[in-house]
Amino acid sequence: MLIAHRIQSTMDGRFNLVHISKMIESVLTLVIATATFVASHFILASLSVRAFIAEKVGENGHRIVFSLISAGAITWMLMAYGQARYDTTLLWVSPPILSMVPLLVMPLVTILLVCSLTTRNPTAVGGEKVATDPKPLSGIMTVTRHPMMVGFALWAVSHLVANGDLASVILFGGLLILSVGGMFHIDYRRSVTLGSDWGPIALTTSITPFLAVIQGRTKLDWAGIGLLRVVAGLALYAGLIFGHPWIAGVPVMMH
Repeated sequence: MLIAHRIQSTMDGRFNLVHISKMIESVLTLVIATATFVASHFILASLSVRAFIAEKVGENGHRIVFSLISAGAITWMLMAYGQARYDTTLLWVSPPILSMVPLLVMPLVTILLVCSLTTRNPTAVGGEKVATDPKPLSGIMTVTRHPMMVGFALWAVSHLVANGDLASVILFGGLLILSVGGMFHIDYRRSVTLGSDWGPIALTTSITPFLAVIQGRTKLDWAGIGLLRVVAGLALYAGLIFGHPWIAGVPVMMH
């Protein structure tokens, strides 16, 4: 009996070592993949790197390079996240009620994303031309000049609140850094590339939602946002709810 017990203890110890080794490997892979995804955006979008690549292959070539690297990095990151979720431990246990936070926040996120993609925006890719357009900024731009980044930041925060596992903290923490840092990075690049044309935009808009409205620097343009964009955003939200098991590998938790 004693020998059998020792053998079992040895086997259990080896199993634990293997599990710990796999956990460390999966976490490190996720950290590297997330860091690659985040860093690639800041590096490829930087003025010096963008100018270097554009000089070689043109602006469209730069966008293709950016897109390909981003697609590869996000694929690697999501695959690493899927593996790490099975191997990592909980840093904290979120109360069931917090699982409602993403459900309540994500409709705002999807509306922001739809508005961002369908509104003239000087902070979007190729948006420099909008800065010299005599038409005033309207719609979602009166709420925030970074609707897509604000949406991603809200998405990251809401999922951080609801998920206490290490893998989720790494993934959504990285995306939060990219979203918040990206807003200031874009502002800096626009201030350099647009010069004096950036001043009126920065003066009449804000990063923080509704801040420019509260400070009286602009008027909220509900009509410019429009009901159609809101409906489209809610439709996207519904699609994400139903597609969540395939997109994230887990169903949406409703309590």
